[in-house]
Amino acid sequence: MLVDARAFAPSLALDLRYATADNFVGARIDGYEAARCLLSEPAARALAAVQRDLAADGLGLVAFDCYRPQRAVDHFVRWTREPAELARAARHHPHVPKDALIRKGYIAPRSGHSRGSTLDVGLVRLADGAALDLGTPFDFFDPLAHVDAPVPEPARTHRARLRAALERRGFRAYPPEWWHFTLADEPYPDAYFDVLVR
Repeated sequence: MLVDARAFAPSLALDLRYATADNFVGARIDGYEAARCLLSEPAARALAAVQRDLAADGLGLVAFDCYRPQRAVDHFVRWTREPAELARAARHHPHVPKDALIRKGYIAPRSGHSRGSTLDVGLVRLADGAALDLGTPFDFFDPLAHVDAPVPEPARTHRARLRAALERRGFRAYPPEWWHFTLADEPYPDAYFDVLVR
């Protein structure tokens, strides 16, 4: 059902923050017992093809999140009902109130991540692992994170390059988040898994 994406794309960089406290919630997220990028096998194979394509230009992907257990999604939803923390809000959602994150589409009670074919990724240079500027950090819940937001160069070009690379291999973008892609022909379109990430 789910495979380790690095078995197919060994050079995939990982920055899997939900297995740590360095995320918008400020705690390790329920269901993440290890920092692993799990995906359905078709999504892992497509991701590997993207990685090979980008490598020709000295670039690669960094994964921020891959498969996400339903219990993690439930954790996010619970968090939206808790009082806002000013420092965390300033870092992750400075212009969108915490209680509006679900309504605005940044957090969902059911996530495509739980089907195993959605992933959050950015771009890095393979030579030194340095992240390319994409205009906002990952998990920045704000209109500036929208795929077509008017961010300055070189972030605009980097976003277009990331999107083109993923779409060429069968992924589709999620307009409110430049980092979020789903395999168009996903194998489990009606499933929401709750397998632990171990």
